[in-house]
Parts: sequence; C-alpha cells; structure tokens
Amino acid sequence: MGNEKLLSDLDRLRANFQTGVTKSYSFRREQLRKLKDAVLQYEDALFAALDTDLKKSREEAWVTETGFVVSEINAALKHLRHWMNPQKVKTNLVNFPSSSYVMPEPLGVVLIIGPWNYPLQLLLTPLVGAIASGNCVVLKPSEFASATAAVIKELIESSFPKEYILYVEGEGAQIVPAMMNNYRFDHVFYTGSTSVGRNVYKMAADKLVPVTLELGGKSPCVVEEDANLKVAARRITVAKFSNAGQMCVAPDYVLVHDSKKRQFIEALTQSLLQFFSEEPEYNYNYGKIINEKQFDRLSGYLKEGSLLHGGRTNRETLFIEPTILEDIPPESSMMHEEIFGPILPIFGFTNAADAKQLVDKNPNPLAFYVFTDSKEKERWWLENIPAGGACVNNVSWHLTNHNLPFGGRGTSGMGYYHGKFSFDTFSHLKAVLKTPTWFDPNVKYPPFKGKLSLFKKIIR
Repeated sequence: MGNEKLLSDLDRLRANFQTGVTKSYSFRREQLRKLKDAVLQYEDALFAALDTDLKKSREEAWVTETGFVVSEINAALKHLRHWMNPQKVKTNLVNFPSSSYVMPEPLGVVLIIGPWNYPLQLLLTPLVGAIASGNCVVLKPSEFASATAAVIKELIESSFPKEYILYVEGEGAQIVPAMMNNYRFDHVFYTGSTSVGRNVYKMAADKLVPVTLELGGKSPCVVEEDANLKVAARRITVAKFSNAGQMCVAPDYVLVHDSKKRQFIEALTQSLLQFFSEEPEYNYNYGKIINEKQFDRLSGYLKEGSLLHGGRTNRETLFIEPTILEDIPPESSMMHEEIFGPILPIFGFTNAADAKQLVDKNPNPLAFYVFTDSKEKERWWLENIPAGGACVNNVSWHLTNHNLPFGGRGTSGMGYYHGKFSFDTFSHLKAVLKTPTWFDPNVKYPPFKGKLSLFKKIIR
C-alpha cells in the first residue's frame, strides 16, 4: 500500500467518524456481534493458522486466542449500555444546587498495533474496546505471524467496511512511521517489545497523541518456604511453557527458598515430563519458536547457566526443549533482557530481603507471582514489589479476568485494558456540570471584598 493511498484511506476513516454513525448503541452492538460471528465463522481457519505460525494446539488456541476474544466480546455486549450511560457523581457545596456526571465519548480514529506471540487475541481484544467505545479503527498485525495475519485480514475485510475498520499490513518498522508521522490518530495502542514501544511513544509524543503501551518485563516468581511445591510446580510449568514460553506474562525466573529448592526442581521436572513428555518436539501440547531470529537469541541463553533439564534444540524445526537452568551469573544477558522463550532460570534465596534485591535489578515487571500459604508473606511481597499485575498461588491467569485491569508500569508499559477498562481506554471521559437558573445568589459575583470568610466556609 503506497503512502498516498494509505493516507487517503485514513482520511476516509476520519470522514466516516465525523458523520457520527459509530456513536449509537445499536451500531456498536451490531459491530460487536459481527466480530463475534466472524471469529466463530473463521475458527477452523484460525486454528490452522495458529498451528502454522506457532504450533498451537486447538485447545490452547481457544483458551488464549479465539475463546479469549469471544469472552471479551460477550462481556462488552452484556455491559455496553451501562458503560455508555453517563455516570452520576457527587457535587460539592460550592456548586450547589448543580448536578454532575461523567459522559464517555469516542476518541475518533485509533491505531492498534498487535504482536506475533498471540497474533489474534492481542490484536482483537483491544479492538473490542475500540468498537464498544464508538471509534473507527486501524489494525496493524504483526508480519511475523503471517498465516494468522492472512486469516484475520479476510475475517475483518469480509465483515467491516474499510472506512470503519482498516486492516493495514506491511513491515512494522516502515508502515507504522508512515502512518504516525503523517497522520494524527486520537489514540495509539501498541503491544510488543519495550524498545519498539519507546519509538512508538516518541512518534506519538510529537503530535501529542495519547498511547497505551503493553510491553514486556522480567516477571519474577517467588516460591516461599511454606508453598505447596507440587501445585506451584504445575502452575508455573503450564504458564511458563505455554506457547513455548513466548508470553509477556510468563514467569521470567523463579526465586525459591533454599530449603525447598531441590524439592521444587524435582517437582518442576516431573511436571515438564507429565505435560510435554520426554520428546516435547513431537508433543501435541508443545509449541515452537516463531522464527530463526528468536531461535538464535534464545539458543544463546542456554550457555549462560548450568543445565538442570532440557536444552535440546533443532533450528530447522524451530524447536527448543523446555529448559531449567541454575547458576546464572547476575551480569549475564539473560538477567538483563526478557527471555520470552522456554528457558526458566532458578535462583535460591535465604530471606525475602535478599530475593527482593535480585527483583529490584529489573524493576516494574509486567507481572509478579508469589506462592505462599502465609497471609503475612503474601502481604509483604505484594506491598514491596511494584508490578503491573500480580497473582498469589497462581501464574498469568489474572489477565483472563476482564474485571481486572491489565497493563504494565514503568518499562513494562502504561495504561490498561480488558472489559470496562478497554472501554475507558478508548473513550474520553467528559466531565459535565449542570446548573439550574432558578438559584443565582449574588455572593458568586463581584464585588468580592468582605466575602473571604464565607468563601473559606464554602470552599474547603
């Protein structure tokens, strides 16, 4: 798509939005239903594409991709009218007898940039919020999950006119600047790496465009001395090695109390064998690495620690065995970069303060996990580790609850979404004060001299 054609298409989106057609409840509801019907209609094609791109099983694809999106749409359909209604709020004494309310209104034309690791869910979940909020949308999928991107293109273009939802393909490093540097969006929603997120933020800042950045981060997992080790191992294993570890909220490393470290490693190894067998390259439940670039990066990490389990690789099939490492030097690249793959470093700790020192070397993770049966330890960890989100005795599943905001902080991102939080992200919350004319006291008008004591009583 040439730049002139692209900019012309963007202008048509703006013109369509300005007609007001996207604002009504009936229109928004109809589009959400269309999206749901399309996702279900293309379900088999999406399963096949996700298998091609990432070797995802149909079950994993439903839980983390298609079913996730359908659940998000269902929540929006159920609550849309309530979300759209102006919300009454209290009015302070100085504005008596006025009434106050917050009125959500659409932003306009928004850009959603999706990643390759969950190419359907992380592109269409924000779209649900953008539709529910009454916007026109530009969707930019990742070029690295090309099979899935091709199915989504057909899904979108067969369901929605291009002046309402525009699907833009191409190399992200070229097409995104071509749009953002030549057109002012009303919001940009980006999911991906921190390094690219910085560039998106810079381009948006130049035009004072608000952004939501869903980035990465080294999400730590703490296993305390009193934790149920079998349950912890099972829950950590299924989350860490889902999608071959290519998940932004996967635990990046585990800190386990020294007194339980060997037992925990045993339990973790047993879980790996139970879930993925001794030959995970042939296992239905285990995926592959997205491409050779990511394979080479991850393979380099295997040399940075002592091997406890796994470590086999096959570049031709993009296979890396689920791997457990220990004895990783603090200065290693693995401990300064998000792993984003099926490699799990294990560290021991003797007390919480020492463990926190390691966590603090990569502050503001996207997620934090702690396994403990102690309310006191739970509270200490949650209060002392700033993070985008957290789970106690669980891993990653907080993002499946649309009643919770999902997002990062610091280098792991800004803003949040899911459920009502997506609706708010793609809306402007307009403050409205309504004042009757039957009461208009002179005290509000000049002259003001001598009224200071009265003002102090009213405004406090």
